[in-house]
Amino acid sequence: MCALFGFLDYGHKLPVKILQKLLQALANASEVRGSHACGIAYNQGGQLTIYKRPKPAHKLRLRIPNGTSAVMGHTRFTTQGSEKQNYNNHPFRGTAGKAFALAHNGVLYNDSILRRERHLPSTKIETDSYIAVQLIEAERRLNFDSLRNMAEAVNGNFTFTVLDADNNLWFVKGDNPLYLIHFPELGLYLYSSTPDIMTAALKRSPLRWMHYEIIDAEEGDLLCIHPDGSIDRDAFRPMLYTPHYRWTRYDSCGWEEVGCTSEEDSVLQLLDICGYFGVTEGEVRRLLDLGYTYDEIEEFLFDPLMFHEAMMCGEI
Repeated sequence: MCALFGFLDYGHKLPVKILQKLLQALANASEVRGSHACGIAYNQGGQLTIYKRPKPAHKLRLRIPNGTSAVMGHTRFTTQGSEKQNYNNHPFRGTAGKAFALAHNGVLYNDSILRRERHLPSTKIETDSYIAVQLIEAERRLNFDSLRNMAEAVNGNFTFTVLDADNNLWFVKGDNPLYLIHFPELGLYLYSSTPDIMTAALKRSPLRWMHYEIIDAEEGDLLCIHPDGSIDRDAFRPMLYTPHYRWTRYDSCGWEEVGCTSEEDSVLQLLDICGYFGVTEGEVRRLLDLGYTYDEIEEFLFDPLMFHEAMMCGEI
């Protein structure tokens, strides 16, 4: 329902104007997965800076100061918490030994339960994603252990990015998409939610002809790209996939709950029942091609306005 994008420039070979244009191109291309709000986080003069607005990316002029080496970005498709209240938009600020900013692509279903069970402070932020910030803050540290504990506590679909005050860029790869590439000749990492977004952004940049490597990131992976370009890895245990809504079917024995054994089975089931919601198989496949997950499309079926907006975003 949202998109993640950004870069880490450890080679310092590109002028800031090129990086700004590349950042804007990534943000604009990411509107295909969310146009309600856009935000970025970066470090300036030893201070973590977050800039976000309830506007589509193409209506913002994303500016970064000279010497910026890492930027974490997000475009939002609103599902919980109005984007008109800017505190509901990503990235979110947190503190766990050091300042950090967090962005999330996906939907979390147990944020209220976790806040109550773990006695976390109440907050005016209505977005489900903010529980990830609170879980990290509760451990008073930002490292693989706190990220693992957070990822194994939340229930839903997700991929998280975190930028800390020391310019370490962290990734928590859940079942939502992430596409991470490396330009070794430039000393530059770029990331987006999907390959299509990256392709669209690179077409508008001088990097489109340059060689790059794809950095592997699978569900359950934890990655940290350090300011010198080195990567550390760890892992968490992904929660067994279950759809947020459970479908039922009727046979001679009565109503039976239907579980899905794999993402492929879930998609086939979604195609079987989408017609009951006035949605065609072609429209579902279109959203799958745009990078939306089963859970996200399933959510759209219960909200025709969200489904329409997702389809319209795909035409940008």
